[in-house]
Amino acid sequence: MFENHKNMVQLKVVASTLLVLWSWWSFEGAVGDPQLFLLKWECSVVAVHDLLNFNQNLNASLVDLRAQVSNQRKHFATAQSTSGADPVHAMFQCRNYLSITDCTTCFATAATRIHNCSTGNGAHVVYDGCILRYENNEFLDHSLSSTLHTLCGNETADESTAFGTVGRQALMDLQIATPKIGGYFAATKTQVAGGAIYAFAQCVETLTQETCSDCLSIAQSGIQDCLPKTNGRGVNPPVCFMRYSEKPFFADNQTIDISLFLKQGGGGSIKKWLVIGGGVSSALLVLILISLFRWHRRSQSPTKVPRSTIMGASKLKGATKFKYSDLKAATKNFSEKNKLGEGGFGAVYKGTMKNGKVVAVKKLISGNSSNIDDEFESEVTLISNVHHRNLVRLLGCCNKGQERILVYEYMANASLDKFLFGN
Repeated sequence: MFENHKNMVQLKVVASTLLVLWSWWSFEGAVGDPQLFLLKWECSVVAVHDLLNFNQNLNASLVDLRAQVSNQRKHFATAQSTSGADPVHAMFQCRNYLSITDCTTCFATAATRIHNCSTGNGAHVVYDGCILRYENNEFLDHSLSSTLHTLCGNETADESTAFGTVGRQALMDLQIATPKIGGYFAATKTQVAGGAIYAFAQCVETLTQETCSDCLSIAQSGIQDCLPKTNGRGVNPPVCFMRYSEKPFFADNQTIDISLFLKQGGGGSIKKWLVIGGGVSSALLVLILISLFRWHRRSQSPTKVPRSTIMGASKLKGATKFKYSDLKAATKNFSEKNKLGEGGFGAVYKGTMKNGKVVAVKKLISGNSSNIDDEFESEVTLISNVHHRNLVRLLGCCNKGQERILVYEYMANASLDKFLFGN
């Protein structure tokens, strides 16, 4: 009896899947080049709880994505279906230089392949022309993968054409400009002796500008190793994508003038001025902190700051209210191995957030004291007077039960002192 029920479930799954797949391939329109070269395909090894429920959610999400692409003419779409024990969150992104017909073809191909993952609760597939991903949890913050997938061509360009040198600069410029462009994509054509270099970069639209820049920096570093090969691809699945070739893979009218997004002097000059600007800003910040600290020491009767003033600090631009569970995980349950030192009303720990960002977490001494809120307020008030080589800038705070936690920007031991004082 149980076996018959299991077979019936599998039959329903197959039937519904075939019906959906048939509908995807039944569309009108002339297909040009949907760029179906497979770059990456990966399935989760974690099985779903209810296969029928999962496939219903998966098919519903994919049908929604397909409608957004073909009917609403979108190159980027997200969808979700969360009924039952196995919810599905899905995302599709097509290269912006492709037509909607080619995007629809790429989607249908990707959806057919991703169904081969069967019972896995997550999967992604990356083609030259598009990316399709689904998970059983929300993933649109897209934490960066530490693995870069690089694919280089077999043919080597004649170095007399300066193909390698020009290609490296073109990729570097793309890495700098693309995060500044709406939609996070850019296509360029750069002339070389006897031909041209066609290059393209793209990030998932839900990324922050900083994460897009970090991802493309990884991709650009990897794909540069392909040069002077005549073509190469780099993908941090499924977050960002970079490609170059001596042969056109997009129309000339799809190129973007990225010079508007580059400072005079190119990428190297930008990085140099960023370093100089950062150094000057750090020096000014330290001088301000020292002045405020001395002023506080001279103050004989410090005035208690009203609670409304402290609570207003959480509204400052850039401040974040962190979850206690995230900070606990980042510091490995406030492990002694992660402890940086003591300061103020508690200890400071090194923490690594889910997105890879390293922070300094200051956990104030907790207890049943009725003055704990006053101590927390005082600590926030005096943040500008704290001088610690690992505490650079306040990022946010956490207030849960008796726990009072401050989160700062992290800087490796002594690196700031060495830069400013040469010690």
